[in-house]
Amino acid sequence: MRLLDIRNLTVRFATRNGAFTAVDGVDLTVDGDEVLAIVGESGSGKSVAMLAIMGLLPWTATITADRMDFCGQDLRKLSAKARRSVIGRDMAMIFQEPMSSLNPCFTVGFQIAESLKAHLGLSRSARKARCIDLLEKVGIPDPARRLGMFPHQLSGGMSQRVMIAMAISCNPKLLIADEPTTALDVTIQAQILDLLLDLRKETGMGLVLITHDMGVVAETASRVVVQYAGRQVETNTTAELFAGRHHPYTDALMAALPERATQRRLPAIPGVVPGQFDRPAGCTFSPRCAFVFDDCHTIVPRKASPALGQALCHTPLIGGVPSARTLEPAREPA
Repeated sequence: MRLLDIRNLTVRFATRNGAFTAVDGVDLTVDGDEVLAIVGESGSGKSVAMLAIMGLLPWTATITADRMDFCGQDLRKLSAKARRSVIGRDMAMIFQEPMSSLNPCFTVGFQIAESLKAHLGLSRSARKARCIDLLEKVGIPDPARRLGMFPHQLSGGMSQRVMIAMAISCNPKLLIADEPTTALDVTIQAQILDLLLDLRKETGMGLVLITHDMGVVAETASRVVVQYAGRQVETNTTAELFAGRHHPYTDALMAALPERATQRRLPAIPGVVPGQFDRPAGCTFSPRCAFVFDDCHTIVPRKASPALGQALCHTPLIGGVPSARTLEPAREPA
């Protein structure tokens, strides 16, 4: 069953110097019981795209899409009240930085119980019992006592588990995890990922995992979307993506993995993700690409065939080298 179907999602933010496009023409589908990973550097628009779907962006954001369906419902046409009944219950999100996402003024038990009261209408005693069950499910010891604690009394890993408990409290159909292992040590990262995968198997929910860690992607995801500067540059199954990358950016990300490094010095991608004032006219990756040619600076590339991972590139890589299209003469910009 298809849970999420997004077509041509674009997010623009109004600024003093005009509009800045943070997400540019993103397509996304998530099926039930699927783990989809969205990867890319900071500034690639991963979190903004998901926050747009959740309806959590500020008023300065303008969101457009040809399609934005969740479980057959058109999110674009839902009223604010109807959308609030969906968000938090059927579609939930684990935010970055749990220490700043949790309200320091309220106990964790109160914060978990809020969604239970709003979406399920449970009584006070039923909410407390459900909260204890949730904390126990996410592996927090002595859950009854932890309910009365404030966020600053918990460790980073325990705070992340509280965030997961809040997100799954209403048994959502789709869970979006925005870099759930950021700022956690390696052993806690593994525990959190195992917990999310176990919960997915137990409940059958779809899982969208936003990350920049390709090792995490290899272990957890069935399909991968690679984003760069707000655009999707490659989409493929995890096995096929690791077997043969077709976009130079994906290839550069893979080369930067320590376990894949063949040289003494770890390879790095030169430059930074373009911002509002230095966005290239053609391919957004052209200033940093090792395979750039004339057309890349002036013409926005089209998506390649699914056999090439829908790579957004004039010359998708085949076997680690650009395709023969690099031999074509440069065209004048339209």
